[in-house]
Amino acid sequence: MVATKSGELRALFASLDQNGDGRVSAAELRGCMRATLGEDVPAEEAEALVASADADGDGLLCEAEFLELAQQAAWAGAEDEDNEQRTRALREAFRMYEMEGQGCITPASLGRMLGRLGTERGAGECHAMICRFDLDGNGVLSFDEFKIMMS
Repeated sequence: MVATKSGELRALFASLDQNGDGRVSAAELRGCMRATLGEDVPAEEAEALVASADADGDGLLCEAEFLELAQQAAWAGAEDEDNEQRTRALREAFRMYEMEGQGCITPASLGRMLGRLGTERGAGECHAMICRFDLDGNGVLSFDEFKIMMS
């Protein structure tokens, strides 16, 4: 699979290198994106993208620099997907604790859920647990506060 991806990326690099000099300029990158994706990327963005991977500082991407950039983009995409899955799981958990339809976790809803999980806590303990992560001081946990608590 890695060899296939590498071969595909090498072929993509060759197609980007329209003048055949073994390097891809920001202008070549922009032209390819416009032709293949129909997106008109601003010159500044294309130049910044090239500069982010331009290890030798010549303002162009050689094949190795291009492959490194593609690998970084793949890792970033995988991280984004992992973050999306984590956020979905946290939203499900949040809804279980919320239970009152108020969009927040109250001491009472926390106590009920902990009881269902077999961990009885009194109202004071639940209030104290919420206060530790209640960043805005309103006495309840929003989803963002819940995410912080769970991380």
